[in-house]
Amino acid sequence: MDFLLSTLAQVVRIVVPYGLVSVGGCLSERSGVVNIGLEGILLNGAFGAAVGTIETGSPVWGTLCGALAGALTALLHAFVTVRARADQIVSGLAINMASLAGTRALLKILYDSASNSPRILHVPADPLPGFAILGPLGDAIGQPLFLLAAAAVVLADRLLLRSGVGLLVRAAGERPAAVEASGFDVARVRTASVIAGGMIAGLGGSWLAFQQNSFTDGMSGGRGYIALAAMIAGRWRPGGAIVSCLLFAAAETLQIRLSGRGVPTQFLQMLPYLIALVVLAGWVGRAVAPAALGKPYRRGGSE
Repeated sequence: MDFLLSTLAQVVRIVVPYGLVSVGGCLSERSGVVNIGLEGILLNGAFGAAVGTIETGSPVWGTLCGALAGALTALLHAFVTVRARADQIVSGLAINMASLAGTRALLKILYDSASNSPRILHVPADPLPGFAILGPLGDAIGQPLFLLAAAAVVLADRLLLRSGVGLLVRAAGERPAAVEASGFDVARVRTASVIAGGMIAGLGGSWLAFQQNSFTDGMSGGRGYIALAAMIAGRWRPGGAIVSCLLFAAAETLQIRLSGRGVPTQFLQMLPYLIALVVLAGWVGRAVAPAALGKPYRRGGSE
């Protein structure tokens, strides 16, 4: 039983950043904006959380800083793609590269290190009362940030799929001309959606930093790209994306469990990405992207 609970706890710890980033991607792409920059948003969120916690001594402020860093990075992507109508994929890739180099430079400036920040000493290690009975699993799901992440996912799902605001967001990604004809500003809807998605992905960065008790250079480790695959496999729906993320988290847990048991290291390192390719090959053909995804919109209905 302890082995099962510890394995489930490992899956939970791994799935949180994947899930939050994929849900953030859903909000952005359902509004019509491709967001390859989720990898950079996750990295900046982790950096913001680490610096915010170290400098203030409060994980609450650190969490807010992580979400803010994600939102500001997403704002840059929204400005470049929605307002300036630049290529959305190029913008996302540029954000990823700039985030990797920028966080490394800021580490050097702030902490005289190009590899990692000082250790975060203020993250609560004990779960909230009532969760300890679940042992290792309770340690994971009883963390306040996990509960906040779960609430954010549920709220995003209901907001996107079961509310008037969500209908407006989805319409901006399907028929932006109809949104404009209804009296709404397509650019504002898309910008707000991208920023909201960036804030949620930034929370994923906060979780990553707190789990490792520091910020490490390049610690996003390709999770943003895996989350994109999960989002597509989940058909741009938060619930479906979370289910896909659980698959990837289980694969990464298997990678950890098999380490040191005679399985070639190279195979273990490629396992999550191999599963991502299999999932995309199996599901991407059935997943129908929003009709206006990746298409800049100008007032008057022209692209």
